[in-house]
Amino acid sequence: MTVVYVVLVLYMLRGWFQIPYFKSTYKTVRTPISVLIAARNEETNIARTLDCIVNQDFPKELLQIIVVDDHSTDNTAAIVASYAAQGVTLLQLNEGGKLNSYKKLAISRAIAQASGEIIVTTDADCRMGTRWLRTVVSYFEETGAYMVSSPVAYSEEKSYFERLQTLEFLYLIGLGAVGIGNKNPTTCNGANLAYRRDLFYEMGGFNGIDNLASGDDELFLHKVAEKYAEKIGFCKSKDAIVYTDAKATLSGFISQRRRWASKSTKYRDKRVVWLGVSIWLFNLSLIAGLIQFIIDLPNVNVLFLLAFGMKMLAELVFIYPLCGLVNRRSLLANLFPLSFIHAVYLVYIGLAGNVGKYDWKGRKVN
Repeated sequence: MTVVYVVLVLYMLRGWFQIPYFKSTYKTVRTPISVLIAARNEETNIARTLDCIVNQDFPKELLQIIVVDDHSTDNTAAIVASYAAQGVTLLQLNEGGKLNSYKKLAISRAIAQASGEIIVTTDADCRMGTRWLRTVVSYFEETGAYMVSSPVAYSEEKSYFERLQTLEFLYLIGLGAVGIGNKNPTTCNGANLAYRRDLFYEMGGFNGIDNLASGDDELFLHKVAEKYAEKIGFCKSKDAIVYTDAKATLSGFISQRRRWASKSTKYRDKRVVWLGVSIWLFNLSLIAGLIQFIIDLPNVNVLFLLAFGMKMLAELVFIYPLCGLVNRRSLLANLFPLSFIHAVYLVYIGLAGNVGKYDWKGRKVN
């Protein structure tokens, strides 16, 4: 099982090196875009995000910004409205009855109002460099891509727990990149995702995946990949990185990862399902091996140490270039404890993410 895991990781690493670093050769951009944000109770974050977007090094006449307020009970809508003079449009959901996916509804409503040829989605708690939009749109124009995933990274950590999340999250972003590099897209992140507006309608929008709270990014990616896998790209550029925050508490982290894991039962591509199951089984076997190792002490189980060593070495080789992309190689010092913690958390989330409902921003969803 360990050998299979190592070979799998090395195969995935191949996908990373299949993607060239992107640096635009165009001096100007020509394509109108619409940046969409679905926000709920984000009064402490939304102003900073909007400041980053309105101050982009991007032609104002080509930029539309739409924020959809998702039934916020704080001052989110008022803060967004104060940016009207800077070209920010506020839409507000006012839905009767109970939905399971308000975010997909928010994005669909925003796209219906969008005038840009390219839709760019991000979240209300994100930060970007001034060349973010120029870089992503240049990638579309120079490659002819239909859909583009770009890097997301945690930053400004306030605790050791958050630094561990930053390293682990880079692994997840890497998985998305290497899938695209290997022409088998599996995952992406809606905090930094872009696609052509006509593609959204060609794919039927979120029809067929609109009953799940999550999946506005990953499940839509799978719909596109069924027809246009070759037209999905990953913008491997420091200028394209979007930064956000790790979860401050364990409960917030668990709730987020349960939401992400809940999508797995809806995957159409069974190869992706088997990939996830294989990784889950490997980590389960690793935990069983650790328990047996402790029971057998003071006798040393050399096979377990070898298996764990191979796992950590493979993960180091995989995550090293990702840390380089975001200038965070110092995080690699946390790889040893993370390898144990990651195994336990993956096994737990693999089960909990597909059982029952969970809390997300004050709502019980599944």
